[in-house]
Amino acid sequence: MHSSLRLGTLAVSLVLCAWNVQAQQAPTAAAAVRTERNISLELANQIAAATVAACSANGYAVAATVVDRAGVVRAVQRADTAGAHTVAASERKAWTSASAKAPTLAMMENAQKNPGAANLVNIPGFLLLGGGVPVKAGNEVIGAVGVGGAPGGHLDEQCANAGIEKVKAQLG
Repeated sequence: MHSSLRLGTLAVSLVLCAWNVQAQQAPTAAAAVRTERNISLELANQIAAATVAACSANGYAVAATVVDRAGVVRAVQRADTAGAHTVAASERKAWTSASAKAPTLAMMENAQKNPGAANLVNIPGFLLLGGGVPVKAGNEVIGAVGVGGAPGGHLDEQCANAGIEKVKAQLG
């Protein structure tokens, strides 16, 4: 009877030890799960439409691409007379902006002035031309809009900012 009591005590001790190890690991597993805000399809479509409209009002035929926080395309709109190249340019600008969480015009200017940033142009897929702008909810980048087709990257950026401004109330 004495040895079976020891075996029972040992079994209970092992179970408690295993439970304790599992309980200590639980916070680590929970810490690996992240919650991120992202741009919705509806919001992406609104930004793309407002961006193309802003450029059209100034006489520029452009394409606007909106990507999510990971740079995946959510919405694309191209003005009726915008060149075919504007779609690819707008997508690359949006992807670059979302990836770097920065406006592409500022990145371009930094790469031109700073020899340490000059190699940014060699990153596959990066397009360092003005017209890519992050979309933020508070301080968190939830996507980006890229514009191609206006006669200058600074004008593409103005249209992108105007498109984002139209939905500002929804970005809380």
